[in-house]
Amino acid sequence: MTSKPSQSTGCMVQDYLNDSAGASLILEWTVMTRWCDERFNFQATFLQCLAKHVPNIYSAEMDPLLEKQEEMVQAAILYPLECYLFGEDPDIFLEKLQQSGTPQLCGKVFKGGETTYSCRDCAVDPTCVLCMDCFQNSIHKNHRYKMRSSTGGGFCDCGDTEAWKAGPLCTKHEPGASGSAKENSECQLNEEIMEHSRRVFPSVIKYIVDMLIWEEEKELPPELTISREKVDSYYCVLFNDEHHSYDHVIYSLQRALGCELGEAQLHTTAIDKEGRRAVKAGHYASCQEAKEEIKRHSENVSQRPLHVEVLHADVMAHQKFALRLGSWLNKLMSYSSDFRQIFCQICLKEEAGSEKPCFISKLMLWDAKLHKGARKVLHELIFSSFFMEMEYKKLFAVEFVKYYKALQKEYISDDHDRVLSVTALSVQMFTVPTLARHLIEEQNVITTITETLLEVLPEYLDKNDKFNFQGYSQDKLNRVYAVIYDLRYVLVSKPTLWTDHLRERFLEGFVSFLRILTCMQGMEEIKRQIGQHIEVDPDWEAAIAIQMQLKNILLMFQEWCACDEELLLKAYSECHKAVMRCSTNGRSREKTVFHLCGHTLESRPYRVSADPVSIHLPLSRTLAGLHVRLSKTGTISRLHEFVSPEEFQVELLVEYPLRCLVLVAQVAAEMWRRNGLSLISQVFYYQDVKCREEMYDKDIIMLQIGASLMDPNQFLLLILQRYELADAFKKIKPTKDQDLIKQCNVLIEEMLQILIYVVGERYVPGVSNVTKEDVIMREIIHLLCIEPMAHSAITKSLPENENNETGLENVIDKVATFKKPGVSGHGVYELKDECLKEFNMFFYHYTKTQHSKAEHTQKKRRKQENRDEALPPPLPPDFSPAFSNVVRILNCDVMMHILRTVLQRAVELETHLWTEAMIQMVLHLLSLGLLEEKQQLQKCPEEEVTFDFYHKATRMGSSALNAVNVLMLLEKLKRVPQLEAQKDTVNWILQMFDTVKRLREKSSLTTVAATSGSEATKGDESTQDKEKAERKRKAEAARLHRQKIMAQMSALQRNFIETHKLLYENTLEAPGKEDAIMEEESMSSAIDYSKIALGPKRGPPVAEKEVLTCILCQEEQEVKLESAAMVLSACVQKSTALTQNRSRILELSGDTLDPLFMRPDLPCGTHTGSCGHVMHAACWQKYFEAMQLNFRQRLHVEQIFDLENGEYLCPLCKSLCNTVIPIVPLQAQKINSEDAEAVAQILSLARWLEIIIVRISGYSVKNAKGEKQNLPAFANKGVENSALEFHSILSFGVQSSAKYSSSIKEMLILFATTIYRVGLKVAPNEADYRIPMMTWSTCAFTIQCIENLLETEGKPLFGSLQNRQHSGLKALVQFAAAQRTTSPQVLIQKHLIRLLGVLLPNFKVEDTPSLLEVDMFHVLVGVVLSFPSLYWEDAVDLQPSSISSAYNHLYLFHLTTLAHITQIVVSSATESPTARSSDNSEEARSAQSFCREVCQYTSGCFSQDIPGWLVWDCVKKGIMPYLRCAALFFHYLLGVSPPEELLQVSEEGQFKALCSYLSLPTNLFLLFQEYWDTVNPLLQRWCADPVVLSCLKGKSIAIRYPRKRNSLIELPEDYSCLLNQASQFRCPRSSDDEQKHPVLCLFCGAMLCSQNTCCQELVNGEELGACTSHALQCGAGVCMFLKIRKCKVVLIEGKTRGCFYPAPYLDEYGETDPGLKRGNPLHLCRERYRKLHLLWQQHCIIEEIARSQETNQTFFGFNWQLL
Repeated sequence: MTSKPSQSTGCMVQDYLNDSAGASLILEWTVMTRWCDERFNFQATFLQCLAKHVPNIYSAEMDPLLEKQEEMVQAAILYPLECYLFGEDPDIFLEKLQQSGTPQLCGKVFKGGETTYSCRDCAVDPTCVLCMDCFQNSIHKNHRYKMRSSTGGGFCDCGDTEAWKAGPLCTKHEPGASGSAKENSECQLNEEIMEHSRRVFPSVIKYIVDMLIWEEEKELPPELTISREKVDSYYCVLFNDEHHSYDHVIYSLQRALGCELGEAQLHTTAIDKEGRRAVKAGHYASCQEAKEEIKRHSENVSQRPLHVEVLHADVMAHQKFALRLGSWLNKLMSYSSDFRQIFCQICLKEEAGSEKPCFISKLMLWDAKLHKGARKVLHELIFSSFFMEMEYKKLFAVEFVKYYKALQKEYISDDHDRVLSVTALSVQMFTVPTLARHLIEEQNVITTITETLLEVLPEYLDKNDKFNFQGYSQDKLNRVYAVIYDLRYVLVSKPTLWTDHLRERFLEGFVSFLRILTCMQGMEEIKRQIGQHIEVDPDWEAAIAIQMQLKNILLMFQEWCACDEELLLKAYSECHKAVMRCSTNGRSREKTVFHLCGHTLESRPYRVSADPVSIHLPLSRTLAGLHVRLSKTGTISRLHEFVSPEEFQVELLVEYPLRCLVLVAQVAAEMWRRNGLSLISQVFYYQDVKCREEMYDKDIIMLQIGASLMDPNQFLLLILQRYELADAFKKIKPTKDQDLIKQCNVLIEEMLQILIYVVGERYVPGVSNVTKEDVIMREIIHLLCIEPMAHSAITKSLPENENNETGLENVIDKVATFKKPGVSGHGVYELKDECLKEFNMFFYHYTKTQHSKAEHTQKKRRKQENRDEALPPPLPPDFSPAFSNVVRILNCDVMMHILRTVLQRAVELETHLWTEAMIQMVLHLLSLGLLEEKQQLQKCPEEEVTFDFYHKATRMGSSALNAVNVLMLLEKLKRVPQLEAQKDTVNWILQMFDTVKRLREKSSLTTVAATSGSEATKGDESTQDKEKAERKRKAEAARLHRQKIMAQMSALQRNFIETHKLLYENTLEAPGKEDAIMEEESMSSAIDYSKIALGPKRGPPVAEKEVLTCILCQEEQEVKLESAAMVLSACVQKSTALTQNRSRILELSGDTLDPLFMRPDLPCGTHTGSCGHVMHAACWQKYFEAMQLNFRQRLHVEQIFDLENGEYLCPLCKSLCNTVIPIVPLQAQKINSEDAEAVAQILSLARWLEIIIVRISGYSVKNAKGEKQNLPAFANKGVENSALEFHSILSFGVQSSAKYSSSIKEMLILFATTIYRVGLKVAPNEADYRIPMMTWSTCAFTIQCIENLLETEGKPLFGSLQNRQHSGLKALVQFAAAQRTTSPQVLIQKHLIRLLGVLLPNFKVEDTPSLLEVDMFHVLVGVVLSFPSLYWEDAVDLQPSSISSAYNHLYLFHLTTLAHITQIVVSSATESPTARSSDNSEEARSAQSFCREVCQYTSGCFSQDIPGWLVWDCVKKGIMPYLRCAALFFHYLLGVSPPEELLQVSEEGQFKALCSYLSLPTNLFLLFQEYWDTVNPLLQRWCADPVVLSCLKGKSIAIRYPRKRNSLIELPEDYSCLLNQASQFRCPRSSDDEQKHPVLCLFCGAMLCSQNTCCQELVNGEELGACTSHALQCGAGVCMFLKIRKCKVVLIEGKTRGCFYPAPYLDEYGETDPGLKRGNPLHLCRERYRKLHLLWQQHCIIEEIARSQETNQTFFGFNWQLL
C-alpha cells in the first residue's frame, strides 16, 4: 500500500541506504528493473529478498515499533517493488492515476457503527445502501429514506445500476465527475505496466495465500528459508475467540504469565482487535510452558481452553508481512480497473490438470481458520477487486456457490461473528438480480442452499424425520439463520422473463425447499396434559423463530410461483403431493359416523384434547397460499389437469389446520393449562403479527377452501366434531360440572368466531377481488377504531413484506388524519369519520383485549352522536368464483340448527348454557346471512338467487307444537333483561329481515320492485330520521342544562377563591404551576403606596401573617422568629449555566479557593433551587432519619440518592433535594418621613463614607490589641477629623438585633454548611470563614439565574415566577440576611472591608481585585448583607434602624452602580460606531462629558471620540441585567411592592420603572454629577488600575456587557448532518480507524469519544470516561450530551448518576427514534430543544435524572462513570 507517511518514500529510501543491507538491496532491485526479458525469474528473487529481510523487520513482536517497521517495509520491499511495477517513481505514477478519474462504483466498505442510507423509493431491496458521502451527493436525500447503523462488512452500492430503480450514481461517481471525459479512464495502463503486473501479482498472491494457510509452527517453506543457522526464537501466540470474556482472558494471562494488570489489558485489547497477539517471547520450551499454563488457567467445566500456539519468530514475521502485502494490494486495486482484472484472473486461475481449488477459493475455504485481522484484510481485498468488476463478481459468485456447503458448515462450527466470516459476502452477490438469476439457472443455488440447510441440522431430526429442537443450541441456530437469509436474498427480486431452464431450476429448488417444510410439518407434536402439571416446559422458541425466519421466504416462493401460470400449477401439484404424503399417517383407524339434522358425516376418530397435535403446518399453509394465487390468476380452472379430483381429498387438507384452530380454542378454554407457558407462548405467536400471515391467516384460508369445496352441512359437522361440540348441539343434557360447562361455552364462542371468519373474512387477494392496498387500509381502519395511534405503533401492528415495507404510507392518508404532537408525546393518526362504517366488530386480527376495547370505543362514539349502539358488519366484498360456495354454509341446515339452539337457550334463560358473547356472534352471523341475501337480491332476479337465508331462518325448527323460528326467537330476545346491550342490534336485524322480505315479495315486478324497495327503504329511513332528530333534540337540551350547571359551579368557585384569598396565596404546594402569587397582590388596590425600595422614600413592606402547612404532619403554623423552624426542601448544586468562558479550567476541589469575589465571566456558581414544599424542621429530621435507617436495612438495594451527602427525595413531589432552607419571616420596617427628611439634611454620601471609614478604622484598632498594626491605610484625611467618632454611625438610628429561636438558628447553620460543602466540594466545617461568603454568593447567583431565565422566556420580572421559584427565592434572600447572626461579626467585618476595597480604592486592602475582575451584583449582595456587622458592639447586639438601613442600602447600591457603569463604559463602549445620525439628548451629552473624564484619568487610553449616544446606548443595555437582579434582590429583602410596569414586558417602561424602584435617575450619568466631589477621586483610582489600562490598550480582554445569554449549541435541522459530523470524527487519542461512539456536548459543542478505553482519564485516582470527565469541567459535574449514533440525549450528574432522555429530533410522524431503529429521516423540533434548554437553565437536570432513575430502575446496571 503506498500510503503517504509523514515523510516521502524517497526520504525513507535515503535513510535506509545508510544501512549496508539496504544499500545492497536497492542495488539488487535496480538491476532487476533492467531485466525485462523472459530470463528474469521474478518469483525466486522476490522470495529470496523476503526471506532475507522480513524476519529482520518484524523481529521485535512483543514490543513492536510500528512506525519504524513501516519505514523499513516501505524502503526495503515496497518501494523497489513499486518502482519495478510502475517503471517510474511510485508517488508520481499513483498521483497521475488518482487524478485521471474515479471508478463508477463507490465500493466503500462499511465499518461497524457507520451510518448507511437506503432509499425506500428507489432501492431494489433494503440491502441496497449508500455511504454518507454518496447519499449527500445523490438525488435520494430528497426521497423517503432510511438510516441505519452498519454492523460492518457491507459496501456502498453507489454506481450499481441493478441496485437502484433511479439515481444509481451520485454526483461524485458520475462519468466525468472528476474532470475526465471518459468513463473509467483512470484504468488505462500501458502494456509494459500490465506485463509487469502479470509477473508481480502471481508471486505476491501466492506468497500471501501460502503464508495465510501455512500450518507448520516451526518451519517455513523451503524457498523462504535462507542458509543461515536457525535461531531458537519463538512466540507464544494467543488467539481471539467469542467464548471467553474480556475479564477472563485478563485473569488467565495474569495467572499464567505473572504479568501486571495493565500489561494483561493491553494484550487482551490487541487480541480482541487483531485476533491474535504474541504474549511471550523466548525459547521453544519456555513458550510451550506458557501455552500450557494459559490453557490450564482458562479452562473450566463450562468452557474450553483458550486457543494458543507456539510459532517460530520467522513464521510469525512472514505471516504478518503477508497481511501487509494484502493491504498493499488492496490499495493498489483502487487505482485501476486493469490492476483489478489482472488480480482477479490470477486469483481465479486453476492449475492445469489439478483438482486443487484456485487461490481465492483456497482463501475462502481457509477463512474460518484465519484470525480476525487476516480475515479483515482478505474481505477488503475481495471488495476492492472482485466486487468492483461485474464480470469477475459473477465468476467469484460461481466459486462461492461451488463451495457454499463447505463454507457454511465451517461458519456454523466457527465461533466468530458473522461479519467476520466470508459467508457474509453472500448478500453482495445474491441480491444482484441478474447474478441471482444466473446462479439459479447455472449453479442451481436454491437447491444448494436448501440442501445445506438440511445438512447442517441433522441432529435435530427425530425418528419420523421431523425437526425437534429440544435442547437446541441458540448460537448454532443463529448461525443457521444465515443460510435462511441467503435464501431470502436470492428470492428478493422476482424475474420478469421466464425461460424453460429457469423454470426447471426454480421448480427443482422449490421441491428441495418442500423437503425442509416436510420436516417441519407436524413437528414438535404436543399432547394434552391431564392430572399432573407438566414438570419442565419444553423448548418452543427455536421452532417459532425458524417459522418467523421462513415467513417472508414462504411468501416469496408463492409470489415467484404466481409469476408464471405453468410454474404455479406444477408447484401446486408438488406441494399437494407433499401434504398428502404427510397426511397419510394415522389413517389406519376405522371411520365413525356422526348424525345431526338429517345429515351424516363419516370421519376417522380424532380428538385434539386426547391425541397429539402440532401448531407447525408450513406445507398445508403453503398450499393454501398457492390455492389463493390460483384463484387470483384464474388458473384454478386448469387445476384438474395437474391434480385429479380423486387425489384432491379436501377433507384431508382441511383436517390439520382445523385441528390447530381447535387447539387455540381449547387453550382459550383453559383445557391445556397443565401444559405450562410454552403452549400459551406458541399460541400467542401463532396469532401475532410476526407469524400470522403464514400460520393463522393461512389456516382460515384453508377452512375457506374446505367450505368452498365440501358440502356445507358436512363441513359444519366436521367442525362440530373437531371442536368436540357434537353433544352440545344434540338434545343431550350436558353435565352439571361448572368447569365443563364453562369450557363448553368458550368452545362454542370460539367455534362461532371461526365460522364468522370463514364466511366474513374476504379481504385476501384471490379470496375476493381486493388489492393489497384494500387489505392494508382495512387493517389500519380496525387499528384506529381501537384508539388513535402513532405511526410506529401502526407499523408494528402490520406485517412486513420481503422489503421490510408495510405499505402503510400509500394508504394512511386515505383513511386517517395526522394530529401533530405537542412539546412532549408523539403525533397520532385519527380515523376519518367516513371510514367508521367499515368497522367490523369481529375483525379476525383483533386480540380479545382489542376486540372489547374497539367495541367499547365505537359504542361510546355512537352514543355521543345520539345514535343507536348497533354495530352490524359492513357489507363484505363478493367472493371470487373459486370461493363463491363458502356462503352456502350460512343457510345450510346445520348452521340454522346451531343458531336456533343458541338463541333458544338464551330465550329460555338457561343461564349456564349461553353467554352474551355467544349471542353477539349469532347475531353477527344472522347479519352476514341477511346482508348476503340482500346483496344477491339487489343484483339478480329472485329466481336466479339460490341463497335462501330468509326462508331458512323463518322456517320452523321442527314439526313440534312448540317449535319456533329464528325470527320469533329474536322477538323474544328483545325482552331478555341480560341482553339489554344487544337490543339495538336485534332491532337492526329485524329491520333487515323486513327489508329482505320486501325485496323477495316485490322482486317479481322488476321496475316496480326496485321502486317499492327503495320506497320501503326510504320509509325505514324516514322513521329512523325522526328518531335521530328526537334524540338530537334531547341531547342538545341536556348539553345546555350541563353548561348552565357548570357556569353556576364556576361562579361559586371564583367567589370562594375571592373570599379565601389568603389561603390560596399561602399554600406553597403547587411546584409546577406558573401562577406565582406575589405578596403585593394581597394589598388593597385602593391604597396608593409609593413603590420605591431604596432611600428615605422607601415604601412600606407588605405586612401579612404567613401561615404554612407542613406536608408531613399536615399541621398549620404561623412563621415567627420565636417559633420552631419551618423549612423548604431544597437542592444546592454547582452550575455553569451563566458562564461566559467554557474553556476556563474549573478547580475540582475548593480547599484553597477564596469565593468572596465572583469573576465577571461567572465561570461557576452555586445555585439553590426549591420545589416549594414546606415541612417542620423536626418533621423533616424524623423523615430523613427514617430514610437513613431504611437504607441501612437494605444495603443490597442500590439507591437513587446519596444519603451520606444529605440527599433525599421530597416526600410530596419526589424531587431530589440535598438540604432545607429555613423560612425566616420578613421583618417589616416602616420609615417615619419626618425623621427621614431630618437625616437627609445631614447624611450626604460624603459624610456617610467618612462615618464608615472611621468606624472601620476604629474596629481595626480594637482588633489589633497592641500588636503590630496591619490596618488599611486611608488616603482620606477625614479619618483624623475630631468631629467624627467611632460611635457616630450609631447616631442615625439603631435597634436590637432579631432574636431567632434555637430551632431556626440550627437550620440556618445546617443550610449554610450545605452551601459551603456543595459549592466548594469540601468536607463540612461549621466554623469555616468562607461560609458567609458562600451564602451571599449563592443568593446572588440564584437571583442572576432567575433573571436570566425570565429574560430568555420573555416574561415580566415580577408576577411570572413559578410558585416554587417565588417561595424558594424569598426564603433564600431572608436566610442570607439572617445567616450573618450565626457567624462572628469580626469575620463578617473583614469580608465587608475586602468587598468595600473594590468600591473604595483608598482602602489599600491586600489582594483586592480590579474593577474589571469582579461581578458587581455579587459585590452588591455581599456589602448589603454584611453591612449591619458595622453596628456590632461588645456589650450590645445592635443592628441599624429602618432609616439607617434605608440610607445604607441607597448609598451602597449607588456606589456599586457607579462602579458598574464605569465597568461597562471601559469594557463595552469601545467599538467603532455604526452610521447613525447624531443624538444630542441630555443622556448623550452627559455620557460625552463622562467619557472626557475617563479619557483624562486613563491618560488618553480611553478614546473620547466615541459618540455620547453610543456610550449611553451601551450603558443602558449593559446595566439592565444588573438593575433587574437588584430589583429582585431588594424586593425579596425588603418586601416593597414593585411598580406596575415591572409586572409586564416593556423595554422602555421597564427601564424607567427600575430606576424609580431603585431610586436612580433615568439619566444614570446624573448620579456621577450628583456625587461628583465624592466620586471623582474614586473614578480616578478605578481608571488608573493597571488591569483597566491593560484592557484599554488591548493587551487583555474584558467581559462585555450585557453578558451573552447562554443557550444550548445550535443543532442542524437535518439529523443526517449530525451523522455526517460523527462519521468524520476521529478520536484524538486513538490511531486506529475503528468506529467510535461519538457524543456531542450540548453545552459547548465538543465532540467526544464515549465508552472507549482510549479516552478514559484518571481524575483524583478514579478512572472516568470522556463524558464524565468533560462534564466536571464544562458543567461542574452536570451535563447534557447527544449520543449521535443512538439519537438519544444523555443527562449526567457527578460520576454515578445519569439517564437517557428523548432527543429533540422527530420524524415526519412526530416521533423520536432512539437507536435509529425505524431509520426515518429526522428533523429538529425547536419546541423540544427549547424544553431541553429550559431543563438546563432551570437547573432541573438533577431532578430529571432522579425521576427517571426512580421509574426506570433498569438503568442501575449502566456504568455512568465510564461514559
